[in-house]
Amino acid sequence: MIAQLSGADTAGLLTPAGAADALAGVLRAGLDPEGCPQRTAVPVPGGELLLMPAAAGAYAGVKIAGVAPGNALLGLPRITGSYLLLDGPTLRPLALLDGAALTALRTPAVSALALRHLAPRDRPLALVLFGAGPQAYGHLEAVRAERELAGVTVVARNPERAERLVAHARALGLAARTGTPEDVSGADVVLCCTTARTPLFDGRLVRPGATVVAVGSHEPDARETDTALVRRSAVYVESRAAALREAGDLLIPEAEGAIGPGHITGTLADLVAGRRPAPGRPSGPRLFKSVGMAWEDLAVAVALFQAAGADRAT
Repeated sequence: MIAQLSGADTAGLLTPAGAADALAGVLRAGLDPEGCPQRTAVPVPGGELLLMPAAAGAYAGVKIAGVAPGNALLGLPRITGSYLLLDGPTLRPLALLDGAALTALRTPAVSALALRHLAPRDRPLALVLFGAGPQAYGHLEAVRAERELAGVTVVARNPERAERLVAHARALGLAARTGTPEDVSGADVVLCCTTARTPLFDGRLVRPGATVVAVGSHEPDARETDTALVRRSAVYVESRAAALREAGDLLIPEAEGAIGPGHITGTLADLVAGRRPAPGRPSGPRLFKSVGMAWEDLAVAVALFQAAGADRAT
């Protein structure tokens, strides 16, 4: 009988740090993100349907996700969907997970794994967080698990939602306030968790050694960071192939002639394996651009399935 794991069922089973450990584990086990199947995107009247299959080790799975921009006006989540987890050798269905809850955990976990290797460890860090939606909350929890924070500055279009996130951060014991895009000039870490299609801030303001993580877009014509930042930065991605297919943050500067296809410094797998560590004495910022990949959903879904005490023999 297939297990049914709702968002409530999986809440609290796995922290972002635990999910990041699961991602690192599959990379160390030899999974190559460059060979991961492409995301299939289908335009529909309500937005976009995404199909994301993957297989690794003893498991396979597929996420069917909906991206519905108009849902915000209805008080509904922008991201919807389900994840079907399968036994790898037989492709027998094992579990059906809430796709939105899985995405809300997986994306911060990917960022947490990147920050684990890119962000400084020698001092409390000043964080500037763009966005005030579910991903912003998840990323705040994820970065707290990886680094001590000196303070949090929230930059968001909606002042009320920004103040709610600030209040949440203060309840966690953090010094927090709202701010403006210019606050990136004092940041050690900048997290971009928005639906923006154009740059959020002037990349010339980001200081050398700071780490910028951009997760909000997987479309070639949308970006959260500008050409100036990309040109100055050591750039890391989940997969070169996926980034050069979907990451507008990189594709737009390349189309402008500002960077070449070899501008990417390394991948998440390189960082985990120690092949392309972050520069010891950086001359510029570090940028991690995430587009979200199916292997990540699979790794976190398996970790949730196992944490729930489910069994492949079910």
